[in-house]
Amino acid sequence: MSVSPRYWKIWRINPTSETVRYKQVLAPLAKEFVQKQLSKSQNNDAQSDLISYFYAKKIEVTPRSRAQAGLCLRCYVSEPILKACRKLDTLFGVEKHFAYQDLLTFALNDDGETLVILDSDRKTQLILDDKGEAKTTAYQFFTVKVLQTFNADSHSRMSLDNWAYLQTKQNPEIKNFLSEFGFKHLSDWALLNRARPKQIEGLAERDRHLVEVYHLVYRRERVQQRQLGAKRCPDPNTVQLQEMLTCLQARNVTIKTTTELLKGLKQVAVQLRQYDVWSSREPLEIPDPDTGNYTTRTDLPYESGDELDVEEQELLKFLHEQLRIALTQTIEQEIRSCISKLEKSKKYAPFAKQFIPGLQLYYNQGLSLKDIAPRLGMTSWDQTRRILNPGELLNKVRVSCVQQLLASILKKAQEKGLSEIPPKSDYLQSLAEQIEAFADAEIFQEAGEEIRAGKNRKMESLYAQQLCLTWNNII
Repeated sequence: MSVSPRYWKIWRINPTSETVRYKQVLAPLAKEFVQKQLSKSQNNDAQSDLISYFYAKKIEVTPRSRAQAGLCLRCYVSEPILKACRKLDTLFGVEKHFAYQDLLTFALNDDGETLVILDSDRKTQLILDDKGEAKTTAYQFFTVKVLQTFNADSHSRMSLDNWAYLQTKQNPEIKNFLSEFGFKHLSDWALLNRARPKQIEGLAERDRHLVEVYHLVYRRERVQQRQLGAKRCPDPNTVQLQEMLTCLQARNVTIKTTTELLKGLKQVAVQLRQYDVWSSREPLEIPDPDTGNYTTRTDLPYESGDELDVEEQELLKFLHEQLRIALTQTIEQEIRSCISKLEKSKKYAPFAKQFIPGLQLYYNQGLSLKDIAPRLGMTSWDQTRRILNPGELLNKVRVSCVQQLLASILKKAQEKGLSEIPPKSDYLQSLAEQIEAFADAEIFQEAGEEIRAGKNRKMESLYAQQLCLTWNNII
């Protein structure tokens, strides 16, 4: 069996380097296990075999074999952990006041040598001593924490790469560390309350009015709440919402009920949250207790990145900006194309107007196609699938999005003299594959898993959020 070197090479912190700050090193015990055990396997799926050994799914697996298989998997997940740390780091741009080495301390803390197994319920990490006896330990490897929570048996599971990537971004210690620099998970009401002119400028006219009226009413009482010691932004109350409705009517914005107003405010909050995710290179700020406004922090030591870091961050910034633009444009393009195709169909023309309502039921309420059918006057699940087909829509958006992103990157590369005109076919193919992998990791992998989740699905991916924003604009 051919096995990737990722299973015996582990990424670790490199304290001796002032620039790269991490390195990949050989894990001899992992390589030994691959050569002795996996070389005998008839299964072509190395990861499946390693998981079976580590979680003790095979008969007569010794603790040492379990631990060595686990070390192979720890090597493997160290790569997406590193990628996630660097991704989080770039969200702060070049003017941040910390280095990504600070994030690696919390997540890339595996020595690549210690043998670790899990207890029967996977809740405890146990270290094997020289005699092969398992002992509890206070020190916890984050790579092992990733493996503790990975569900290899679920049909709708994420890949191990994506699971490690997601768990790193949700690492409590990293989130606590970043919160000290102004990067916090804010509620919808806090996001709206702190929205600044640069963010508001990018909104549609109606949405700008919503935010301005929200500030006019909500911020007035928010200052009073802060003076009383309240830290979190509470939900706007009925009196506030009624006052906002009155202010909106004066601006010729027609919203009839407080329920409709709340829905509108939450949709704007989604856009503001996307602004934070895609373009969070704003000044790191803290609230002024006297005014309730946000001011730039001046109390943190400044550490400049090296030239390589700056160039990488500029490239990542460009990639994320272009991906956001491509996603927005291609979703609208494909939705309009689907509606137009239905309108031209003799068989399905009467259902063209039901396309967006059907998607709303699917994404907003999490209904299955079978449950949607009678609500929209369709005869069967099969008919609903042919009309709505959310999976096909996702695939079309993905293809169009990748093509648009590829065109943008080629143009940028040619402007900087980084590629030939026209580019060579092998260069083009390699670049296209990298862009597909990037777009999948950022958007489409999660969006596809939502669709495959079956019952009790939650549509919270960036794709689902942008889909909701788009059809609201079309309507």
